[in-house]
Order: sequence, then C-alpha cells, then structure tokens
Amino acid sequence: MDSIQWQWSSFEKLTCIELYKILKARQDVFVVEQNCPFHEIDGLDPKSWHLAGWSGESLAAYARVVFPGARFPEPSIGRICTTQKWRGKGTGKELMRIAIRRTLEKYPESDIILSAQVYLDRFYRGFSFFPVGEPYDEDGILHVDMLRKFNREL
Repeated sequence: MDSIQWQWSSFEKLTCIELYKILKARQDVFVVEQNCPFHEIDGLDPKSWHLAGWSGESLAAYARVVFPGARFPEPSIGRICTTQKWRGKGTGKELMRIAIRRTLEKYPESDIILSAQVYLDRFYRGFSFFPVGEPYDEDGILHVDMLRKFNREL
C-alpha cells in the first residue's frame, strides 16, 4: 500500500498546484459525488490551516481548520474528505486524528467544532465530538454542529 505524507500549511504556503488539487478534490466530493451544487469556495480558505495527505503527487485526503472567530468562536474542522482510491482504508480516521492533534497544538485548551453531515454522526462521535443543537439543512443535506471539548483524549 502506498504511504501518505501529511502536510500542514497556511493558505499562503500552498503552491498553486497543491491548491488546485485540493479544490478539485473538494469539488469532486462535495459537489459532483454528492450532487450538491453550492459555492464550495466560500471565502474561508485564507482564514484556515490546510491539512493535506499526499501519496506522491496525488491528494489522498484533506481537511481544513478554520481560525477561531472566522465561522465559529472555536476553531472548526471542515471540508473533510478522502479521495475515492483511499476510502475504506482507514485514511479518514488517520486524517481526523492528525487534524485534531494539529488543531490542539495550534489552539491549546480549545474546544473544536464541526458541521457534520448527519449520517456521519457515529464517525465523529468516535473522536469525542457530540451534537450541539438541532440538525439543519445546508445545501440540501442534513447537518448538525458537533463539539469536541478540549479535555478529551485522542
């Protein structure tokens, strides 16, 4: 099995090629696969850290950590995706473990929030995220905000 090299970058440090591959993967997953036309480029990328898992020149997985105060009071993990080749291999779990760890390194003793598609509730609970508030429709897909208290172990 190919290995994944994890890269944690500010928006400004991403190369044009890296950014292109990230945006293409996000569009493939969130717009095309989920048949959900929406403005995937939402203005938050410059206010985020970017975690990309690369297998050679190919993107295997991606998540962004939006700065506290840009969307929520807490830092938020979002745009979490694995490319088709890497699904079912534990890549998403590894991505989340690294994203949480890096977020806590950057924002120690901070809660972390995410806007989860409701069908992924159990997956995120496995990382100590728990629903806060009621489910809501976002671009035709049912979501719920989920919070991870800072004192939780990975």
